[in-house]
Amino acid sequence: MKLLNVSPMLDTTDLKGSVEFYASLLGFQCQALDENRGWACVSRDEVRVMFALPNEHSPFEKPAFTGSIYFKTDAVDEIWQRVQGRAQVCYPLEDFEYGMREFAIYDNNGYLLQFGQEAAA
Repeated sequence: MKLLNVSPMLDTTDLKGSVEFYASLLGFQCQALDENRGWACVSRDEVRVMFALPNEHSPFEKPAFTGSIYFKTDAVDEIWQRVQGRAQVCYPLEDFEYGMREFAIYDNNGYLLQFGQEAAA
């Protein structure tokens, strides 16, 4: 048995706004937006992110996540150029001693998104 991929499911009260953020700022494509079912999905390359309206199965006041979603890329500088000045930055593009070149922003819901690639030697 093997795991094939992971697609985060993020709670939101704004499906359209979430799809728009990921599409316009990060280059994702909307694969589905069903407001009647309270669900949306965006994708880019091999990455999918899903969004859901809060439901009765779990309490919901506001989006909360005690971690981040880390996107590995081969063009971190290009993505940084695209998002800087257009999103709330957690930390700017930087080379880290553990060998990664990365930055982090918050999406329209407040979820922390990190983007990184291996730093050039």
